[in-house]
Amino acid sequence: MSPPPSPVLSVENLAKSFGRLRAVKGVSFSVSPGEIVGLIGPNGAGKTTTINMVLGVLEPTSGRIVIEGVDLRLDRSAALARTNFAAVYAPLPGNLTVEQNLNVFARIYDVESIDARIDELLAIYDLTRYRRTKAGVLSSGEQTRLSLAKAMLNRPRLLLLDEPTASIDPSAARDIRAGIAGVVESGHCGVLWTSHNMFEVEAVCDRALFLSRGRIVLEGDPKRLPGEHGVETLDDLFVSVAHEALAAGGGS
Repeated sequence: MSPPPSPVLSVENLAKSFGRLRAVKGVSFSVSPGEIVGLIGPNGAGKTTTINMVLGVLEPTSGRIVIEGVDLRLDRSAALARTNFAAVYAPLPGNLTVEQNLNVFARIYDVESIDARIDELLAIYDLTRYRRTKAGVLSSGEQTRLSLAKAMLNRPRLLLLDEPTASIDPSAARDIRAGIAGVVESGHCGVLWTSHNMFEVEAVCDRALFLSRGRIVLEGDPKRLPGEHGVETLDDLFVSVAHEALAAGGGS
């Protein structure tokens, strides 16, 4: 039997403090190739802070982040070259066209055969007709597809998605979930996905991590977790975790 593949992401005892506020408190987890891991929890639980540390935007107070065997602290450029990101709150520059945006980021990521890769992604994400349209006038769904096209430019080994379908209609969200699942099933990358949509988490995630007050309090298969904790749905479990956090003194 062959050994399991090495994680595309390994997070070890990760912590982040802002003055006296401890936003993330000793979090450890991994993401394997071909796996979608949901990072879920109430507002203020530490999800976005954790993602921003993995992205190198925030420096951890302590702990270690390893991306495809590369320690982020020791070789940030090499680690982040294997990574990409999309979020509804991080739209691409609105004064650039769709094609210009992808061209700029392709150069940043040193993508080979840039024109061919852009053409490929425009077709995959149904953006060819908007090639020369400024990103700022696209609809929410079109902007989401553009963000995902940008996130796939460098064929990342680790894809970070922070509420990627939060502002789009259910039909478009379903298509986007299916597209990302298809990329992952090919074994191309692993995904860390945050969402408040528990239906989405159950539909796409192989494993879910519940964050509360900066700590992972539950972990497991999102389809099985509710029954294991005596509730009917993942929504019920989410509410239970959120209420426990509030009763204990609020999020972080």
